[in-house]
Amino acid sequence: MTTTLDRTANRALTPGLPARLSLTPKTTLAGRLDGAWWPRSRDLAAELPALADALEGRWGRITRVLVNPGHWPVVPHKAAVTGHVLHVGWFIEQDPDKIILLSSTTGRCDLLVVPPETEAASATRLMTAAALPGSTLTAGSLMSDEAATGRRMREARSSEDAWETDGGAAPALRPYPSAPPAAYPAAHPVGARMIPLPGYMRVTTWRS
Repeated sequence: MTTTLDRTANRALTPGLPARLSLTPKTTLAGRLDGAWWPRSRDLAAELPALADALEGRWGRITRVLVNPGHWPVVPHKAAVTGHVLHVGWFIEQDPDKIILLSSTTGRCDLLVVPPETEAASATRLMTAAALPGSTLTAGSLMSDEAATGRRMREARSSEDAWETDGGAAPALRPYPSAPPAAYPAAHPVGARMIPLPGYMRVTTWRS
């Protein structure tokens, strides 16, 4: 798997930055996805050149892109990439969490689109899962699973915070001394007298 994650980049698009990608290794195991893409913005025209350049070495020249318009405010008809023009189309029936790229030489590449605002830890999990060879999970399924994982993690943190706030942490126990103080005789009170007990009847309650 090839992964490029830039966790320090600004949310706004910065020209010249490489595309953040994770791609499945070359294998005979065919899955639903060929990897994942984590764009830095929802400006599709500005994001596509870096993506096309990153994929050219493996998929050849990308000539056409298909998206669902639900996650992209503007879907251009064309986008200028290195050395040629990329044609862009959209279909509302397409999985909104996926982008399809068509190459004139090697066919089709399907990528999960990780939303730009996704936290780095969540994006890493998604990009790793999308690049597993032979996975039958769709882009929508991966996003749903990650949303559920995020909810469980937030609930666990909330429960832990509430426990500590309410004083749920158990107080530290005072350690037992390693041996009974010499001032305490091995005897039991009977009336007003202290009668020593035989050694075999003494009960030791000190714990080291």
